Order: sequence, then structure tokens, then C-alpha cells
Amino acid sequence: MSLSLLRYLFQRVVIFFFRRLVKLQYNTTASPDDITYIPSRDPHRSIKTHVYRPSKQDTTRTPSPIPSPTPVLINFVGCGYVLPLHGMSDSFCREISHRTNHIVLDVEYRLAPENPFPAQLHDAEDVIRWVKTQPSIYDVSHISLSGFSSGGNLALATASSFPNDALQLHSVIAFYPPTELYLDPKTLVPPEIGGSPASPFVYDLFFGCWLPDRLDRRDPRISPGLANAESFPEKVMIITTGYDPLAAEGERLAGKLRADPKRQMAWERIGGCDHGWDVIAKPGYPGWEMRCKVYDMVVDMLQS
Repeated sequence: MSLSLLRYLFQRVVIFFFRRLVKLQYNTTASPDDITYIPSRDPHRSIKTHVYRPSKQDTTRTPSPIPSPTPVLINFVGCGYVLPLHGMSDSFCREISHRTNHIVLDVEYRLAPENPFPAQLHDAEDVIRWVKTQPSIYDVSHISLSGFSSGGNLALATASSFPNDALQLHSVIAFYPPTELYLDPKTLVPPEIGGSPASPFVYDLFFGCWLPDRLDRRDPRISPGLANAESFPEKVMIITTGYDPLAAEGERLAGKLRADPKRQMAWERIGGCDHGWDVIAKPGYPGWEMRCKVYDMVVDMLQS
């Protein structure tokens, strides 16, 4: 039995137990307005996508007409590229759709180790291509991407590497994304002491499942922090957190993009918060106020 096969079997066993824990700990039940299945480049498969449509009625003010075709935000959940967490972005997608008159598409991209890189990038590209074939529904001149954690990595990588020069993204929004996957996880240090940062073992395991050894982790499609600044959309938002070992690399990318005076670059470090804090924040509890502030920033960028 080859060493690579043994490693794959080890990954499958360990990830199996991580996935069981996720099912016990997190509720991923979502309530989208619809579910659509977008054609994949791979025969006989499709990409499950939750659809959130703008609210037609706002009781606090005079209703405004929903534009048609409608601006679209394509979202990628955070899952370390291995955990079945599609649905965890439900409240974000619903809120942003209602507040911005965007259709939000929450994409269930493929997971590793069963589907290593570049399967996820292909899914993201296929969704964008499909959206562009629906100009009567979606405003193809106003397509934005967003993502959380691994989904933030995917949003940034897709935005900076999409092979069609005709694609003009409105914006890309990334929450606490890993952007330099070539770094040794043991060297990653949060900017603030405290919280519950993930261990180097977890990063090694998750990213090792996603990235086979033969891959060059300095590929900008894997480490978008190395992509040319000019390859990103004009509008970019990166959110980092104080207790997150991934914060520094996200902030380096933000700094590189802010150096371009023509770019609308929004960056915020949320002090005293862990990676993924906004997903579990509740009204009246720590982190909720900062969640509201950051989601306001998202609304402002999408409407700018």
C-alpha cells in the first residue's frame, strides 16, 4: 500500500470524527427561499445552492421596487474545506439579501479529502459562469463574491484568478480568510492573546486534506495573498479578528490592496474575538455589536 493511500485513509478516518462532532455541535438548518442545482463542468453532477431573494415588503418604510435583473452576491461558507457546514451562513445571507436588494446564492462547494483542490475553485467558477447565462434574472454587471474562512479564501482566489477577462466583479468580501497557505501553521500567531484559536494540528489536517503534497502552495489560486493586486476587483473588504492565527496574512493582503489609491479597500480587525465569532454571536451577548458593525460595512460596500 502506497504512502499517499495510507495518508488518504488516515485523513478520511480523522475527518469522519470531526464531521460527527460538527453534527452534534452546530445546527446547519437553513431556510432559503429556494434551492437550485447549478450545472457543473463534471458530467452527471450539479452544485447545490441556497437562494435568498430580497424582501418584497418592509413594514418600516415605503416599499421600494425590487430591481430586475437583480444584483447578485455569491457566498461561500467557512468549513475548513472539509466540514459539512453548508447552511451556517443562513442568517448572513438572509440579512444581506433583505438589506441590499441582492439575490444571494449560498454555494455548497465540494469538500476534501474526497475532492481536493481545484474542485472547489471549479465549483465557484461554474456558478459564476451559470449566473452570467441568466441576464434576465441576475444583473451580470453587478456580481459580488463573499466568503467566510475557507470560503473567504475561495472568494479571493476566484476573484483574482477567474480565467474570463470579461468578468468585472463589483466586489469581493472575505471574513478571516487564510491567504498564505505555504506558511507553517506552527509559526502562526494571533495579534492578541486570548480566545480559543485553532491548533496547528487542525490547520495541518484540514489544509493537508485539501492540498495534495505535489501542489505548489504558492500558487495564487491557493494563496491569494500572492496574487497581483491588479487582479482583484476595485472593491475589496477583508475582516480579521484579534484571536485568530490567520489574521496577519489577511492583513498583509489588505495592506497590499490599500496601497492602490484607485481601489476601495475596507479592512477591519475585530479585537477580542475569535475566528468565526459572528456566526455564533447572539443579541445582547459579546460580539453582537461588532457583528452588526461589520455587516453594516458589507451592506455599504454592496450598495456603493
